[in-house]
Amino acid sequence: MAQVNAALIKELREATGAGLMDCKKALAEVDGDIDKAMEYLRKKGLASAAKKAGRAATEGAVVSYIHSNNRVGVLLEVNCETDFVAKTEGFQAFCNDVAMQIAAMAPEAVRREEMDTEAVEKERGILREKALAEGKPEKIVDKIVEGQINKFYSERVLLEQVFVKNPPENSKRTVEQLQQEMIAKIGENIQIRRFVRYELGEGLQKKQDDFAAEVAAQVAAASS
Repeated sequence: MAQVNAALIKELREATGAGLMDCKKALAEVDGDIDKAMEYLRKKGLASAAKKAGRAATEGAVVSYIHSNNRVGVLLEVNCETDFVAKTEGFQAFCNDVAMQIAAMAPEAVRREEMDTEAVEKERGILREKALAEGKPEKIVDKIVEGQINKFYSERVLLEQVFVKNPPENSKRTVEQLQQEMIAKIGENIQIRRFVRYELGEGLQKKQDDFAAEVAAQVAAASS
């Protein structure tokens, strides 16, 4: 492993918040390359986070988010293991980001297994009929449909959605990956439990603006 200097270690610590020895080891493993060291730490953290996923998370917070136009609102419950972590700035910021995600992207469920089974099967049937009507060979139709269903989930399931505040260098990071990074950072299990999203006039018979698109555009502008 390569030797690294204190300046590099300091730079990596400031960028990631990781411990001194972890930064030193990461830099040594990748011959002093800061970008590779950050990736090394991220992977190590995610592996550690996976081990924490089974631990009980019964503390946390209920947070609210009201979009600036007062036409979209969200109530969200996020759980962690201790009251101490629930009160930290990092945890609260994570909760607010997730609430903003819900306002912007209007997911239907937190996780895939919570989706309406009938709605999913109806979509699967429509996609299959469409593929057959387009002349796709029947032996590969199921594979095609499965890929399309995964896309269907990625648009409607909160944890599978792309995070709206992603930086350009990590543009494909999902909300679940963001959650795992937070677990790795704070050292506790975190679970997004449930949410309710309200949109003014939803279900009423009147002209509807695309509020979700408006929220997403404003979030993107604020994070750029």
